[in-house]
This record gives sequence, C-alpha cells and structure tokens, in this order.
Amino acid sequence: MRRAGRAAALLVVLGAVLAVLGAGTAQAAGYRYWSFWEGSGTGWTYATQGPSLVRPDDGAVQGFRFSVSEDSQDSAKPRRSPGFAKICADTPAEDGTKRVALVIDPGTTADAPAGETPPALRTACARVAPDASTAEALASVAKPLRYSSDALLCAISGYPASGCGEQVSGNGDQAPAASASASPADSAADGDSGGSGGGPSAGVLVGVGAVLLLGIAAVVQARRRRG
Repeated sequence: MRRAGRAAALLVVLGAVLAVLGAGTAQAAGYRYWSFWEGSGTGWTYATQGPSLVRPDDGAVQGFRFSVSEDSQDSAKPRRSPGFAKICADTPAEDGTKRVALVIDPGTTADAPAGETPPALRTACARVAPDASTAEALASVAKPLRYSSDALLCAISGYPASGCGEQVSGNGDQAPAASASASPADSAADGDSGGSGGGPSAGVLVGVGAVLLLGIAAVVQARRRRG
C-alpha cells in the first residue's frame, strides 16, 4: 500500500510538471516586424541601432526582413547575400554622394498579416548625401515608409498595409494588442542578445521547481501519516 501511495503521488507530480512545461510551450509567441541588418562579406549581422541612427559609409549594404520572431537571436535574415558590387553595378561613384546597397525582403506568406501577400524581394542602390542615415537611404528608393510613434519601422513600400510590431501567438494568430508594444522595438534599439532557443522560459522553470517542491512535500506528508 505504501509503495502504491508513493507511486500515485509521484505520478501526480510528474503530471503537474508536464502540464507546466506544456503550457510554457503553447504560450510561446513572437512579433511580426521589419528587422534591420548590416551586411558584410561574410553575411548579415543584426543591427544594434535603428536605421535612423546608422550612417553607413559608401559601399555599405543594409538589409531589411519582414518576419515573425521572438527576438534578435531567432530573427530571419534577408534571403539575398549582401553583394554591393552587384546591387550597385549600374550606379557609379559620384563626388559629393555615397552609395548604399539595400536588400528589402518582405518575407514569406507564412509571416504575412492575414489577408496580405508579401511583395517580391528586391534590391536597390541608393545614392544619398554623405551624412545620410540608412533610413534616409531607404526612403529614397522604397517609399512610402510608415513608422510608429516610437520610431519603429512599420512598413516599407506600403507593406504591410496595417499593424506594427504586433505580438502573435505560437500558431501565428495575433495576440491581444495590449502586449504588442514590447520586444521588437526594444530589440531593434539595443541589439537584444537574449537567446530564445525554443526552450521553457525562466518563469516556466520556476513554476516547475515550485511544483516539484509541493510534490515532495506531499510524499513526505503521506509517509508520515502512514508511519
């Protein structure tokens, strides 16, 4: 009887742990937004500043990718290599200006807002003033741009037609708007390096620990009663 009681108590604890872990996985969410990237010969690097603050040199390559991601660690990169020579092949150097190659990747249908179809990926070579920012270079070749009140880039060439950094649930549905003001703007501004990894969050792990402690206490109490 004692063994049966202990086994039942352990099964209760195990079930509670699995329930907590399952809840953490089901609640995983991301944000739908335009991420900003800086290109080099080796690929793309998530920008640590917003496009209005970066002032690229002549010959720089800047990328934008629309997707759903949890943070900068799992954000999708532009699907075109950062090749300045190819993108700006027909735009010769000119005194008093600089050239900035841009890769604009609206992403896939899976990441598009409901009812919208992403336009095709495209590249452009912007010729701008020597002190121009990436945002100014982008505006010269991809209007209309749309920004939020806190300077988050919401749309490039009018895509998407609405929305700005909204949070979406793990299955792609839009989450309540109250939580949409978080991650993407912060990540774009400070280069958030917190990894998502797909695992349970710290809150979930704390919950698991609490469940385990309660389960152990229940087993000890049961043993005392039967003793």
